Amino acid sequence: MRRDFLLLFARSTTQTISDTNKVIQPENVIIEEGAVVECCIINASTGPVYIGKNATVMEGSVLRGPIAICESAIVKMGTKIYGATTVGPNCTAGGELKNSLLQCYSNKAHDGYLGNAVIDWWCNLGAGTSNSNVKNTGGEINVLHDASGRNIHVGKKFGMIMGDYNRTAINTSLNSGSIIGICNNIFGEGLMPKTIGDFRWGIHHTSNYKFDKAVEHINNWKKMKGLELSSAEISVLKYIFERRL
Repeated sequence: MRRDFLLLFARSTTQTISDTNKVIQPENVIIEEGAVVECCIINASTGPVYIGKNATVMEGSVLRGPIAICESAIVKMGTKIYGATTVGPNCTAGGELKNSLLQCYSNKAHDGYLGNAVIDWWCNLGAGTSNSNVKNTGGEINVLHDASGRNIHVGKKFGMIMGDYNRTAINTSLNSGSIIGICNNIFGEGLMPKTIGDFRWGIHHTSNYKFDKAVEHINNWKKMKGLELSSAEISVLKYIFERRL
């Protein structure tokens, strides 16, 4: 992110930072055209802070670099973001985030913790959803490598990797070292399992997502952003759906 900032700094012009904000080392901050940032605390002494075109960082948010808030992203009121975190284009962020990546059109819009995690496209984490990134024992975290069937040691801090088109219910608790496939409606009591496949409807039952319903629900979310699934995207989803049976 620090290298990327140097490239951006060479080609970008930054807006004047509003004096409603408290900023440490403003020379390490880029706020692109159309972005709105008011009444926030920005600490760029620990790394650069990039805020993209037409992004909104609402009042009371606290940003500690290195951070990238990409084009048309929204950071909601009172959000706390630590580096190294990227909030991708058209994403919404809220609550507390650390060392995480939100890809395009994904939402973690409410209170809850997201740490050491990668969230792919078009995911929605329901209010109160949190993930663990450290074991209670302080020990090594294992992650299942699906292709080989082996557990791999990944260190003492690892949150989760979540594929496209996943949604979690409110107050969902996600385990450290979780690997989550695509297109799941994740809900259930207690801590979620570390490995969740594809097209699951709930966790503690054997129900699978019906393909036509999965496509319908994805399109419902896309329509909120003025988009819809393409025939090519549906074909890819169909291939994955049939391959898992």
